[in-house]
Amino acid sequence: MNSEAQYAPLVSELEERFSAVLQSGRFIFGPEVEAFEREAAAFLGVPHAIGVANGTDALVLALEAMGIGRGDEVVCPSFTFYATAEAIARVGATPVFADVDAATLNLDPEDVAERVTPRTKAIVPVHLFGRTAPLAELSALGLPLLEDAAQAFGAEGVAQTGVCSTFSFYPSKNLFALGDAGLVVCLDDEVAERVRMLRFHGSRDKQTFELIGVNSRLDAVQAAMLRVFLPRLTGWNDARRAAAAGYAELGLGEAVELPRDEPGHVYHVYAVRTAHRDRISAALREAGIASASYYTTPLHRQPALRYLEVPEGSLPETERAAAENLALPMWAGISREQQERVVEAVGSAVGVPA
Repeated sequence: MNSEAQYAPLVSELEERFSAVLQSGRFIFGPEVEAFEREAAAFLGVPHAIGVANGTDALVLALEAMGIGRGDEVVCPSFTFYATAEAIARVGATPVFADVDAATLNLDPEDVAERVTPRTKAIVPVHLFGRTAPLAELSALGLPLLEDAAQAFGAEGVAQTGVCSTFSFYPSKNLFALGDAGLVVCLDDEVAERVRMLRFHGSRDKQTFELIGVNSRLDAVQAAMLRVFLPRLTGWNDARRAAAAGYAELGLGEAVELPRDEPGHVYHVYAVRTAHRDRISAALREAGIASASYYTTPLHRQPALRYLEVPEGSLPETERAAAENLALPMWAGISREQQERVVEAVGSAVGVPA
């Protein structure tokens, strides 16, 4: 993700918005945050969008507002960023890992169904790499969903099913801030009100404190920056889809499995699968091209989560995805020439003729 390339043409507008916030003296909550919350809710087609300090806080606050706590189990993937399971553990619940679908790398509903017990109180599907998780199939299991949409702002169908959905605006995301920022989206009025209270010490009015909350507020500067970027997001996501089509058209050879295209996939990451990952990443590095492998140590093998005692071999597709995924350069505005350089480097590593 080259966020600098995306915001560079907008520097003058960003400076104007920053100056306006500076002159207003309103840095916490205030009109910029309120306006962004309205605009984000309208974009997503939801009744409530609540700005918070970051995407991890968004998950924790959503779980608390949904009444998830000690003694509860929450099913989630192991092939995702640590914050997904960390948030579940933070509220005192137990993460229960289900395997992913080999083609999409999102939760496999059949495997999720096998992990459900009488203690299961929710499912947290992650819209991994910008692809919408199978929400209809997961919802059919009869448990509340909390959508971890940190990588999927603008993806088709996101935030329309879960009781809550959470977003991160970390600078590498499709919709990004210039620092930490997050959002909780709620379909239920009462849950939304609890999130608003929890993000500000459990209070509605700064005088009476009804819940044990935290201090997790989206600041006005980041809200102002996000208001500049949000109207451009659809165009940026379209450009990502065009770049994904460009990679497919150029071809990467039989040794590399391309991500399956689907309507509404916003390609936060363009992750291919290959048994030759080390060789390809070395060739890209030698050519001066960045690449990355994600979640190479899945969550069920992380030191902090070993207490869950996940049996060896119980998540085979997760283990395979961790060993094979490689993210190629992807951002709105990547040029055809840049993609051709990537393809040439990959081809040199796996013997694809130029």
